[in-house]
Amino acid sequence: MLSGLHARFTARFPRSEPRARALTYMAGLVAPLERKNGWTLAERAGEGHPIGMQRLLGEADWDADGVRDDVRDFVVETIGDRDGILIGDDTGFLKKGSRSAGVQRQYTGTAGGTENSQIGTFLAYASSKGRALIDRELYLPASWTDGRKRCRAVGIPDEVPFATKNEHFRWMLQRAIDAGVPFAWVTADETYGQVKHLRVWLEQRGVAYVLATRVNDTVITQGWREIRVDELVAQLPGQAWKRLSGGKGSHGERIYDWARILRPHWLTPQHHLHWSWWRRLSHTRARRSHYKRRGHTP
Repeated sequence: MLSGLHARFTARFPRSEPRARALTYMAGLVAPLERKNGWTLAERAGEGHPIGMQRLLGEADWDADGVRDDVRDFVVETIGDRDGILIGDDTGFLKKGSRSAGVQRQYTGTAGGTENSQIGTFLAYASSKGRALIDRELYLPASWTDGRKRCRAVGIPDEVPFATKNEHFRWMLQRAIDAGVPFAWVTADETYGQVKHLRVWLEQRGVAYVLATRVNDTVITQGWREIRVDELVAQLPGQAWKRLSGGKGSHGERIYDWARILRPHWLTPQHHLHWSWWRRLSHTRARRSHYKRRGHTP
């Protein structure tokens, strides 16, 4: 299967050497290596240094966006389903030095704090048949985009602007929509869900979603009154909470109490409903998560 996938995008590599190395690189990524970096991938390929692998990613001439599209199409053909889910998230890559594109001291969940790192924004696809990444963007802090000379030094074109992670998410979603990727709804954590204009953007396109947001976010009630989420949840009667399993996790069954209310929304199509959902640990009311859902009647 790996060779077949590689054959789909060989035309994206004008030269034979990076074309062949791409297959070696892919084989290393799926190999059971404890760590995967230029050194370990090179050693697995029988090479004594990582220069070739580094050249493939940093200097070789190939159409990275074209390969991205080919991989996305392969994923859709393999595990695509009309009930699929698009998942947005970002992750950090710890780095040393200041030359890697987009690197600076910034918060990353990978380290649980502020570290010298790069941040990548990703779009994943999941269905009952499997899951895979289908898109990516590199987050470039303003410290980079404000200094185009620094960007040029690492091969970032002048036309690449500063963009927030939420803008990245919208770009990737739009590419998936334009490509006809089959999916039922979109989800992401509160980094994305707390931004109201993202929710409006989705609703304007008729896209169903479940997005986490902050408990101090505000919502519109059935009486068209704006209220904070934590104030609204405090008014819920005890019978509004239903105990449900979130499936098995690494420490056993994940049991939560759930509550929801129906909310009005002027952008919601007639066949969609707009809900606010809350989740709390079954043994305490102290820790709550709030989700906003727009989609078909559950």
